[in-house]
This record gives sequence, C-alpha cells and structure tokens, in this order.
Amino acid sequence: MSKIFLIADTHFNHSNIIKYCNRPFSDIDDMNNTIINNWNRVVDSEDIVYHLGDFLLGDNIESFLKRLNGKIYLIRGNHDGKSINFYNKVGLEVLPTKTKLDEYKIILSYRPLEDRGISNGYINVHGHIHNGKLDSSFDPSKHKCVSVEMIDYKPVEINKVKKEV
Repeated sequence: MSKIFLIADTHFNHSNIIKYCNRPFSDIDDMNNTIINNWNRVVDSEDIVYHLGDFLLGDNIESFLKRLNGKIYLIRGNHDGKSINFYNKVGLEVLPTKTKLDEYKIILSYRPLEDRGISNGYINVHGHIHNGKLDSSFDPSKHKCVSVEMIDYKPVEINKVKKEV
C-alpha cells in the first residue's frame, strides 16, 4: 500500500542555501546526494510525495527526478520559476498554491497561510521558512513546517505530521 510524504525546500543545486540555512553539508554534491539517498530510503516507487516548493535551482530537473522515488506533486515556491507546462512535461504535476487534503484535515502551501485562512480543524503544512520561526501573529498549533531543515533532510509521512501538531 502506498504512503504519502511531505517535504519542502530541497533547493537541489543551490550552493548558497548551505550557508544561508547552516546546512550540514560540505558542498552541493554532498547536499544533493544526501537528500536523494535519505528520500529513497523512506519513499518507495509507488508512494506519493507532495513537495511544497523550492525543488531545484537550475535546468537539470529531469536528472533529479530520475533519481527520486515516488510520484511527486509540486506546489511551486519562489525558486520554482518554470511554467506549469514545463513541470508537467518533465513529470512533476503542479498543484494549486493552496491545496486541501480533506481526508487528513491539512492545507498544503508553500508559504505559511494566515490563521484566518485555515479552516476549522485543519492545519497548514508549509515550507519557505526553513529553520526560521513563524511570526508571532501565527498560531503554532495550526502550522507545521516541512522544510528539510526541520525534518532531518528527508520526506516525512503525512500521518506523522498530523500527530506532531
């Protein structure tokens, strides 16, 4: 039976992100390979992965997709500047910027949603803030960040995310 995973802000091929977010990697090859290996240790080929933005910097997206297990859905982040047609053509199905998963009472987004935009009983699972903190105007009980820095550089199962909030 397939599983559902969540992840954000992999920033494959983005060397500055190592310093910017104090990632524990010596260079982009170390970062790329570690995240890919971690991903494939938890995600099987029939699993689903919702990537919540900032997948990759550059143009060689197909080479990364060939190396990653699972069917990947993308909510585009500010570093995902290609067209929806481009992403769909290479095998990444692009989802709306705010995607509701009613079965799990989760709203997926790249940026954290304002509390008033979160339906009663739902939580907002997002990326974008990396290892930073939510602004004090956000209710932390309504938000879960799945930027790689917050989830040990590997996709996290959706049921685990629900339990942690």
